[in-house]
Amino acid sequence: MLSVVCPFTPARVEQAVTWDHVSVRWPWWDIDADSEFVHWNGVVALGVNCGGRVGPEVKAELFRTDPPPEQLEPGNVCRVGVPPTVVHVTGVDHHDPPMETGWLPRPHLTVAVLRRGLSYREFTDESHLDGRGYTLHPGDGIPFAFELLMRPYAALLPGDEVADAARRAWQFVGPWDWIAFDGAPTGAGPEWPLVLLTRAGTPSSGVDAEAVAASTAIGSHQETVRQWMSLTDASPTP
Repeated sequence: MLSVVCPFTPARVEQAVTWDHVSVRWPWWDIDADSEFVHWNGVVALGVNCGGRVGPEVKAELFRTDPPPEQLEPGNVCRVGVPPTVVHVTGVDHHDPPMETGWLPRPHLTVAVLRRGLSYREFTDESHLDGRGYTLHPGDGIPFAFELLMRPYAALLPGDEVADAARRAWQFVGPWDWIAFDGAPTGAGPEWPLVLLTRAGTPSSGVDAEAVAASTAIGSHQETVRQWMSLTDASPTP
């Protein structure tokens, strides 16, 4: 769970505003003249709702214009930015070498997010949102500022194996994705506190084990889910 904000910056409207998009000359990127596969014209289309149907792209959009799109026409100068917005992360990808996008700087990182109130299940692999949400590229020149609000099971890493208070062994895949080694239904998830058994396939103790024990000493998996849902106003992602 993050709060994300981007300062509002002057931009020019390039095309007529439609029911679902407003196209602006992007103030933060440069055209990548060396791009072989993507040829970008310097314009970005932002999803908006001007009274028509609201599709997933529009609902996921973080950027806003000032004044709002219905008051804009081609050639107008507006401001574009992101007001303080609560999002939850649905995916993270690292790019080495940096991803070729048609603009500079080329992104090293892609973070997929959904705004508060939006559910993962509203997005499909057929959408340009890649089924995970709205994509951000931290470090690509847009002056985002992020504040961490909550990270469920921050002391665990994917692949960690733990034992719970009910003496069941589990593998941690993600906060809402647990594998019970006994084959029984996962049900309400592991019972706290947790003991870290292995990390990266090797027995674990010391600082890592202490961090896992301390982070699960108070509370429960169910309380974590409820807290996350109260912040996101959404159901947990698969």
